[in-house]
Amino acid sequence: MDLCHVPATREKGWYLALMAPNVKGPNYAWLDPSRLYCHPQGLQDCVADLLQPFQGDPIDMVAGIDAMGFILGAAAAAVLRKGFLAIRKAGHLCVQTLAQPYTDYSGREKVMEVRTDAVSPGLRILLVDQWVETGGTMRAAIQLVERLGGVVAGVAAICIEDSEGGRWIRERYKCAHCVPPGLQPRFDRHQ
Repeated sequence: MDLCHVPATREKGWYLALMAPNVKGPNYAWLDPSRLYCHPQGLQDCVADLLQPFQGDPIDMVAGIDAMGFILGAAAAAVLRKGFLAIRKAGHLCVQTLAQPYTDYSGREKVMEVRTDAVSPGLRILLVDQWVETGGTMRAAIQLVERLGGVVAGVAAICIEDSEGGRWIRERYKCAHCVPPGLQPRFDRHQ
């Protein structure tokens, strides 16, 4: 798809066709959304679709998860006119932090951290990431926010897969993602 082309009718998820499949092998994610971010209307519509379920909800801050969640999270924060909090992989913040170990989608053990002075008790935070595959990374971010007394106002990602972790998140938090129901099984099977 041309990076300047905008379809005459823009249904939810039209921009998913901008994503590119993995050509590098099993150590990489199966689909790359970065091309979607290069398309001005695609990015705007993606962010609008992610925020639509939260219209009217009290949100005090948006948090993006390292690293690709920074793109959508910062864009969502700008649209909402809220602050943006980066939830980082361990070792990148030079201030007081709270750490949370987790297992990522590839099965690797990692640690995520957040600065302790950014989340106050009762602060309502919308958590944003590019993708929720197994749910481990998002669950660690949820735990960090809640351990600091924050409230998870919602979870937003281009896709929240129907995995055990994805279901755990959907059962407990208000969620938004961009994949139309008819396409969800294909995304869950990584097709």
